[in-house]
Amino acid sequence: MKLGFIGTGVITEAIITGLVKSDYPVSDIFISLRNRKVSKRLAMMSSKIHVLDANQAIVDQSDMIFLAVLPQQAKEVLTPLTFGDLAQIVSLIATIPIEKLREWTSPTAPLSRAVPLPIVANHNGITTVFPPSQTVQELFGHLGNVVPIETIETFDAFVVASATMGLYFDTLETMAQWLCTKGADYKDARTYLSALNNGLAQTATTQTELGFAQLRQGHSTPNGLNQHVVEQFRANGGHDAVLAAFESVKNHMQKLSET
Repeated sequence: MKLGFIGTGVITEAIITGLVKSDYPVSDIFISLRNRKVSKRLAMMSSKIHVLDANQAIVDQSDMIFLAVLPQQAKEVLTPLTFGDLAQIVSLIATIPIEKLREWTSPTAPLSRAVPLPIVANHNGITTVFPPSQTVQELFGHLGNVVPIETIETFDAFVVASATMGLYFDTLETMAQWLCTKGADYKDARTYLSALNNGLAQTATTQTELGFAQLRQGHSTPNGLNQHVVEQFRANGGHDAVLAAFESVKNHMQKLSET
């Protein structure tokens, strides 16, 4: 399999890093020169990785083509290119619908959208794929778990959920800064909170027979400290704020897809 990447951002680097460390049967990986620093770093990983000056050369030589440019640059970058009908196209561009992508690439080539997370670099990823594609799912299956999705509404909902990474770290920073106001060293606060949340993540991924509500109950002694924090968070609008943010992002994505 020959893979091509148009765009060399964080996700492209994570996918290629994971592929190089996997047993996925790839013979060549072609990447664009849009980000010279990243392209040079990636090229040093493996002799299979080739940096090409022209995006058309990437399209012409690839069996699977990943679109990884910024949404506002996509039309300008893609429309000058000539895509065939056989190569699998995988769009990593979160806000552009398949209908527009077909206008800018190929009306008949197999085309799916995917949202891999940066941790695919370590084979711990979870990637949504719409519409389902055995070819695309096989590749991302070498980088972690895959969730094939049948409808665009559900796919977009998962995109919204994936937009919580910044919120996660912002919440940890809020906790760390509070600890610092009580005399803790920031490094100690960071280490403690990282270990705490890593442990909770491991519990969630190993105890899959339990829903999140059950895990919350299991970690919240009646009238205990954990239960008190949950109650205060909800009473102060935390639960509603999360739902409001999700709805706002969903509406924002809808507007972007219509422009």
